[in-house]
Amino acid sequence: MSRTARLREAAFELFEQQGYDATTVEAIAERAGVGRTTFFRAFGSKEDVIFPDHTDVLARVRERLASSPVEETPAAVTEAARLVLRRYLDEGDVARARYRLTRTIPPLRSREIAHLQQYQREFREFIRRWTGEDAGADLRAELMASSVVVAHNHVLRRWLRGLSELPEAEFDAAMAQVRRTHAPLSPADPAAGTTVLVLRTPDDPDQVLPALRRALAGNEPAPD
Repeated sequence: MSRTARLREAAFELFEQQGYDATTVEAIAERAGVGRTTFFRAFGSKEDVIFPDHTDVLARVRERLASSPVEETPAAVTEAARLVLRRYLDEGDVARARYRLTRTIPPLRSREIAHLQQYQREFREFIRRWTGEDAGADLRAELMASSVVVAHNHVLRRWLRGLSELPEAEFDAAMAQVRRTHAPLSPADPAAGTTVLVLRTPDDPDQVLPALRRALAGNEPAPD
């Protein structure tokens, strides 16, 4: 086991036994069998022991999105969110211990929320290319990105609480619900569907219908 892993294991053991606030850096280092200086080579603070480095996951999320064409946005965002979920699943008991801490200590909860907001921003920026919205006026993209994060968190919390044995299957179902909810947000296809505006006219229907057919086919404007 690496020194970083030993320090993290020692920290969570002490947090569980005597509480977060009562646990010092010196106590963590002593439990791990290293010096205080070694602790600070591995972590910047006691708080840093709790949270994984999200840099690599964020980079993989960006890579997954960047490699996807715009028309595959729903699938790309789903798979990018799956990368985040798997990070927690891979941590196992450490993720569950962190969850117990962040539920009771507001500063830790705030930090975790900040991490999730990073992912939501990445999703929103990618989705915005799909919706065609301008930055700052991207409500549809924001709504869909928020839904992705909410669905992800719902599944993750169930797993963290021991309520789900198949979190990835639940994740797939949750993302399918997101896609159904936001299906109307798909960019309009001008070649699909028909829009008809009905107005009253004194002209005979036999005269109007041929002109309407030509207009719907894109050959000429509808009659006045």
